[in-house]
Amino acid sequence: MDGTISALRWQKRELILLDQTRLPGEEVYLTCTDYRMVAEAIRKLVVRGAPAIGVAAAFGVVLGAYELIANNCDLATGLEPVFRELAATRPTAVNLFWALARMKKMLAAGEAATPEALVQALEQEAVRLYHEDIEVNLRIGEYGAALLADGMTVLTICNAGALATVAHGTALAVIRTAVRQGKKIAVVACETRPLLQGARLTTWELMKAQIPVALITDNTAGYLMQQGKIQAVITGADRIAANGDVVNKIGTYTLAVLAQAHGLPLYVAAPTSTIDYHTPRGDLIPIEERSGEEITQIQGQRIAPAGVKVYNPAFDLTPARLVTAVITERGVISREEWGKNRG
Repeated sequence: MDGTISALRWQKRELILLDQTRLPGEEVYLTCTDYRMVAEAIRKLVVRGAPAIGVAAAFGVVLGAYELIANNCDLATGLEPVFRELAATRPTAVNLFWALARMKKMLAAGEAATPEALVQALEQEAVRLYHEDIEVNLRIGEYGAALLADGMTVLTICNAGALATVAHGTALAVIRTAVRQGKKIAVVACETRPLLQGARLTTWELMKAQIPVALITDNTAGYLMQQGKIQAVITGADRIAANGDVVNKIGTYTLAVLAQAHGLPLYVAAPTSTIDYHTPRGDLIPIEERSGEEITQIQGQRIAPAGVKVYNPAFDLTPARLVTAVITERGVISREEWGKNRG
């Protein structure tokens, strides 16, 4: 674990979440005692980041199961609305559906067990997902660190760190590992409008880790590349299509185009659970559209005229041709290798 940051933890049949909507001003934890609270926390971005959402949803299933046996309800039928509500929270990040599928598989495998034994099996599976995420991120960090040279300045967007996972992160795990290896790595973080995950979360996380970080507005990235001040771009991913197209935080595509124009590598760090083998192309991935108030207001203060039309997609699509390599827990897959393996 990071030692200083815990985005989520399971303790005494409660899911405890660091409320990321209140960072960096306050470190406040939300204790979820039922699956409805977990679903609402995912919807409201109290917990966010594809891997963290998946693990949180798995524990949401466990909370739903405990509630059902306390009321002497049938688990198989009673958990159906629990799965539905959790699955409906965020449409884009595939880790959510992957984790729920793992829980469904465990539920089906334990049909003959007593309700108490089945709930314990579900809890054990959620805990397994939790610990797997930690190990996966450590391996992503090890593989990715080999791509970063001493003295590099790396640009990132949104937050793909410990706050977006159980621990360590994906894109930030690569940076953490490189620094731990003795490499001098500096980070430039895009602010990430409209919810400022880069400004609020990534800078906070890196400063805690004492890794050099500078914050920029989203529209400054191209200028820094033009000035030769960036040597690589590294991001996370919310879903990767079978052909290698990447869906990630809105603004990632812009960075990918800029990186190509300036001859810079764009690396995407993500666990293999983020790869959606059932979706052949990125344009088939649903893109979440969020409330216009996220753009027209900042912390309740209106910054745009009332009634203005707003378009607020949370994610965008980066074609595989713009991705230099995908860093997974199984190794680094270059653009060329992905094309050969996936056709």
